[in-house]
Amino acid sequence: MKRAYTDEHAASGVSAPLPEIETWPNQYREPYEIEIDMPEFTSVCPKTGLPDFGKILLRYVPNRRCLELKSYKMYLLAYRNLGIFQENAVNRILRDVVKYAAPRSATVIGDFTPRGGLGTIVTATWNAKRGKR
Repeated sequence: MKRAYTDEHAASGVSAPLPEIETWPNQYREPYEIEIDMPEFTSVCPKTGLPDFGKILLRYVPNRRCLELKSYKMYLLAYRNLGIFQENAVNRILRDVVKYAAPRSATVIGDFTPRGGLGTIVTATWNAKRGKR
């Protein structure tokens, strides 16, 4: 059986340039959780070129910085024309949130609309105490 997906498909979008996410100083030292919901997330399948639709939910506990919502929105909108697998999009979003905000912890959940009868939910988590996902 011939492989339909290539290594280039798998790596597509992982290192693509995207807008920076701006942050602002957190005014509170006691831990609290922020939840940001993007119900109309869109990216592109790198093999078929068809759009992938879904919901991105970010939950994070800020440390010294909080995400500025408009810049986070513009960052997510940049995926609209980016060829990237759903799993890679969720992990890339988490990586970039950690890079810009350095939260105490963060979780990104991508709940993608079914296509051809299959829906996908991808969850990626990071914790500063562990320093990794």
